[in-house]
Amino acid sequence: MFETQEEVPEIKERLHRVGVTNLRTIARINWKGKLYTFIPTFEVTIDVPEEKKGIHMSRLVESITETMSEAIEEEVREAHTSLEELGLAVIRRLEKKHPHKRAEVWIKTQLILERETPASRKISLETYDVEVGVIKEPERVEKALKVKVIGNTACPHAMANNQGKTHIQRAVATLEIKTDYNEEIALEDMIDVVESSFSSPTYTLLKTIDENAVVQNMYSNPKFVEDVAREIIFKAKQKFRGRIHVKVVSHESIHKHDVIAETWY
Repeated sequence: MFETQEEVPEIKERLHRVGVTNLRTIARINWKGKLYTFIPTFEVTIDVPEEKKGIHMSRLVESITETMSEAIEEEVREAHTSLEELGLAVIRRLEKKHPHKRAEVWIKTQLILERETPASRKISLETYDVEVGVIKEPERVEKALKVKVIGNTACPHAMANNQGKTHIQRAVATLEIKTDYNEEIALEDMIDVVESSFSSPTYTLLKTIDENAVVQNMYSNPKFVEDVAREIIFKAKQKFRGRIHVKVVSHESIHKHDVIAETWY
């Protein structure tokens, strides 16, 4: 059988990231005694030296599927304690299958959390987009954690110039932290930092009294998109260690365009 991947390419250039992307599977995580089930999307890449034509893609897929099977066989309670630990487990298995100097595993999924509505105190299940990356370099392992949260803003400028009336809009904020792999940061804590920085959170379930409370909260807490971005990074710098990136997009209700505020530390 010919291993064409091992041939010398016509153009000798090192490639930094080659692999599989948009691979969907199942993952079960036991985070501090609480069991989560995810249907994540994986991206797994390694570097390719200049003297190799390509990589053995099936070995990357095997590293994912075998890691998932191992978790199921061990009933997950002794397997993976976080999404980043799962990502590192894939890399460790890949180390035995395919030579490389650098590897990355990125896991995208949704985290569902219980929230209490502001007036009726009913439980509302809220969905948040999250992404976790594990990056293995020759001398170190880093991780990246990203959360995307939907909230609302009320414009303070219109309120100040329109007898207390103003326009409101949905805003989407992204908080990303890159840090040492061993730094413990909970995705739930990152979500809390972002969600508490809007004029008001949004909810899947709202009874009439809850809807009234949300509107009242927004009008009593008007913010520019700039205010939201500043508050997120201020809180994140106090709570987390690492390189922090914040991006907030406001889907304007009175314009045909959106507005953006972005910062990093």
